[in-house]
Amino acid sequence: MKRFALIGAAGFVAERHIKAIKETGNELVCAMDTFDVMGRMDSYFPEAEFFTSEEELVQFLQQSNENGKPVDYVSVCSPNDLHIKHIELALKNGCNVICEKPLVIDPTRLEKIKEWEAESGKRVNTVLQLRYHPTILKLKEEIEQSDKDFFDVDLKYITSRGKWYFKSWKGDVEKSGGIAANIGIHFFDMLIWIFGKVQKNNVSVYEATKASGELILEKAKVNWFLSLDANDLPEVATKSGKRTYRSVKVAGKEIEFSDGFTDLHTVTYQQILAGNGFGVEDVWESLDLIAFVRKV
Repeated sequence: MKRFALIGAAGFVAERHIKAIKETGNELVCAMDTFDVMGRMDSYFPEAEFFTSEEELVQFLQQSNENGKPVDYVSVCSPNDLHIKHIELALKNGCNVICEKPLVIDPTRLEKIKEWEAESGKRVNTVLQLRYHPTILKLKEEIEQSDKDFFDVDLKYITSRGKWYFKSWKGDVEKSGGIAANIGIHFFDMLIWIFGKVQKNNVSVYEATKASGELILEKAKVNWFLSLDANDLPEVATKSGKRTYRSVKVAGKEIEFSDGFTDLHTVTYQQILAGNGFGVEDVWESLDLIAFVRKV
């Protein structure tokens, strides 16, 4: 049984991490968030310590080391701009890291993470759950076995958000990294993983609520569109009352993977705990891509 701490426990995605810790048979010993209403923890780890400041968390980690019961992993679910700070906190207190996407906003900070890993002897893992999705794994296998050398791909991801979004850190490009980092990172990583490295990147639209462009990879030309605007939802989504629409077409064929997208954190944790997690080198290309998109 591994001992976990979690930073950003009140965030939307944090519950998936807490559930994954539980389902892999491990223990959440403490959690930290500046938001202090944490009833969700009672369903999973009611005995876990809870802190509202980083200072309290660091003190707990240090005391755990001194008492011979070190925390093995820190799960980082804080706002995107704080990831680098919390990764450093974890590594410098002797903990491995499991960090939500994007690992960092600024890819130039990845070299610093590698330095901290070398100094601490610990590892930083990130969450790229689409790489474990059965449909995506099947697609990757089909592309690798195909006689074709190049593919046309269309990506559309529309996830409509209310007015709250733009008052939160998610709507602040300096804190979230913008729409490409916040909602596009999984899809860009998936496409690079399957179709190869970026050869050319043309951005046609980049706004607070939507972005689009053409991406040339080693094995594909990708037309992509991301949006937070409900007005962009197609009729097939609005008729069924859905506020999210995902579509990936490869050579005109729809790749359906709507189901199971949110249920892969436990698989991610299983792989990380088995020594098969995705680290700094795995995210470099996609983080460079979204940095380019953001600066256009």
